[in-house]
Amino acid sequence: MSRMGQSHIVAIGGGSFRQTERYGFIEPTGLLRYVLDLTGQDRPKLGLLATATGDDADWLLKMYGAFREWDVEVSHLTVFPMPNVAEPGEWILEQDAIYVSGGSVANLAALWHLHGLDEAFAEAWRSGVVLSGQSAGALCWHVGGNTDSFGPKLRPWAEGLGFLPYSCGVHYNSDSQRRELLHASVASGELPDGYAADEGVGLHYVGTEFIQAVTVDPRGYAYRIEKDGAGGVKEFRIEPRLLTSTLDG
Repeated sequence: MSRMGQSHIVAIGGGSFRQTERYGFIEPTGLLRYVLDLTGQDRPKLGLLATATGDDADWLLKMYGAFREWDVEVSHLTVFPMPNVAEPGEWILEQDAIYVSGGSVANLAALWHLHGLDEAFAEAWRSGVVLSGQSAGALCWHVGGNTDSFGPKLRPWAEGLGFLPYSCGVHYNSDSQRRELLHASVASGELPDGYAADEGVGLHYVGTEFIQAVTVDPRGYAYRIEKDGAGGVKEFRIEPRLLTSTLDG
């Protein structure tokens, strides 16, 4: 079926990159080493998307620079002002792993649907391309979650690709709005039961099954949120596996 014979998604709550002391460079954390190791390739092809930032050129350039010392073949897909490759669906299938940046998940989903990328990603996922991303790039693979796509006040959003039949919470320990609203959204049925991730934590799914959480922050956790049958929710803390460095997968 695929390079590894399975369909993987790694949804990251925050902390995919960290700032270095060298002239504003960023570098990938162990979360992205973990993603690339899932491909099983010695020199994986990594496709970058910054649709959620409006294909911000500065951010794409920073991401390219972040991998300058890694044995990885990096390319990117943009849709502004038009797709930068002749066949975006073919480009997606050629990658070993995809990384989607944060930004506006609502705009991302609308543009992906407009360009048929939602169907292309579904085929890639079934074919074993490892899908990953942070914040908007984590929410998009789920049914939905809470987003600031419509303004600074978070709103429930349930128009994700739905490869994963769950809600998703990101930046769970760094934004005080997120836990309360996700609980309320699940309790009301606006969003299904789901999972959430603190900063520095990734949620790893094989197929549609949650397998484990991994983290580069020893203080970070993942969570399972589900209806309690009495109009509220239950939240269960999940202990993640600690990735000890950027080279630890």
